[in-house]
Parts: sequence; structure tokens; C-alpha cells
Amino acid sequence: MCHTGMILLMRVFLILIIDGRCSHYRRRCQIRAPCCNEVFDCRHCHNEAKNSMDVDPLDRHDVPRHEVRKVICSLCRTEQEVQQTCVTCGVCMGKYFCEKCNFFDDEDSKQQYHCDGCGICRTGGQDNFFHCYKCGCCYSNLLKDCHPCVEKAMHHNCPVCFEYLFDSTKVISVLPCGHTIHMHCLKEMHEHLRFACPVCSKSVCDMSKVWEKLDREVALTPMPEAYQNKMVWILCNDCGVTSEVNFHIVAHKCQSCNSYNTRQTRGGPSASSCT
Repeated sequence: MCHTGMILLMRVFLILIIDGRCSHYRRRCQIRAPCCNEVFDCRHCHNEAKNSMDVDPLDRHDVPRHEVRKVICSLCRTEQEVQQTCVTCGVCMGKYFCEKCNFFDDEDSKQQYHCDGCGICRTGGQDNFFHCYKCGCCYSNLLKDCHPCVEKAMHHNCPVCFEYLFDSTKVISVLPCGHTIHMHCLKEMHEHLRFACPVCSKSVCDMSKVWEKLDREVALTPMPEAYQNKMVWILCNDCGVTSEVNFHIVAHKCQSCNSYNTRQTRGGPSASSCT
């Protein structure tokens, strides 16, 4: 094999090794973090390393992605200003490149796009999403004009796993109440028979079949005579209406929306006296 062929073969070999090094993205460069002046494969690699349990809590931090100014070509190791093509060897460091986020990714099948409203890059194709300026994030077009707006809905931690949602790489679900949660955390809740939003307690899915079963169970469970005329006040977690209903040991039904997702606020059985 000629010298040029050997160089090309070696270059392909190096690219294959480089592409498999970072567990988050395929790219051919590393970043120099402006916060600690250290070199990492990507911002997630930096954040995982700098926020691990081995790091002093006072030293933990995330990289300010918009402040990255230097990248290192993974092929020729040239450190340079942030740009898509290496100034020395000419290799493309990422098919998708965002100069606003200093972001590189060779897997452009993700349909990445930069959202000026969010200030970061998203995946899924810009034509499939819209930016809600009240919620402060991008939502699927399927939710346009039909989702309840919650100010800065994703600018907080997942209520289950406590990972910050706004720039999470995991799939996020928007609940009927407008609050947000990781999709896998929502599925885990369902597996443990939890069907209420962890933030506001509203039902996260259609519970009408469950309410029908509770109707039958209440009807088949008569209360003792001493409690048959006992009244209590309840607050419905689904519609927010307060109502007075007959006390029942099984559940209390909202008189406004027929939901059993309620909580007792006043009244109840009298406490038994001690002897």
C-alpha cells in the first residue's frame, strides 16, 4: 500500500475511534471549559465529572456553554477558535454546528435546530415544534393552542428524579395541568399506581373508569348508622371546587366534576374518648 493510502487508512481508523469516545455525541473535537480551563469531550462529560459525588460540593459546577471559546481537533490536536472545520487538517468536527451554542454533532438525523426563544439547540425538527413564550420552552405542534400555559414550565427540576428539565436530553412529557416531567418518570409513577401530578395533584390521565369502579364500591359499602348523616368538606384536586358531602370511609366524590381525586379539608368522625 502506498504512503498516501496508509495515511488515509490511518485517518479513517482514528475517526472511528474518536467517534466512539464520547457517550453523548458523535463529534471530532473536544471543548476547553472556560470555567475550569480543562478539556472535555462535551459539556455533558464536563458536568458529569464536575458534579460527581467525588467532587467537593463547593467546587461542583456546570460549563457555561455559550462562553466556550476554544475547541481541540480530535484528529490533529490543534487548539483553535470555535468553528466547524479544523484550521489545520480540514476535518469537519460535526455535520451539525451551532455557533450560538458552540455545539457540534455528527448525527444530523436528530434534526437539530437552534431555538432563539430557548437560547439552546433542540432536536426533532424545527417544523415540528413551536416556542411558547409564556411557558418558556419548545413544545410539539400537537400542543399548540391546546395546552395550559405554566410560566417557565421546564425551568425547574423533574418532580420525580430532580434532574433539571430545561436542557435535559431525555424525553419530557407535558401533563394536562401544564406541569412537566420526564417520560420515563411518568411511566414509573404509573407502574406504582400513581396517577396524580406530583406538583399540583391533578389527575394526569383519564380516570373516568376508575371513578365508576369507586361509585360501585361506595354503593356496596354502607356506612354505620352513626356516620350516615355525617357531613365533611372536601377540596377537589382536579377542578378546585370545594363542596360538602357525606362522609365515607372509601372515598369522597366531587359534586362538581364527579372526580374522586379529592382531599378532606374539614369535618370527619369525632375522635373516640380514652378510658
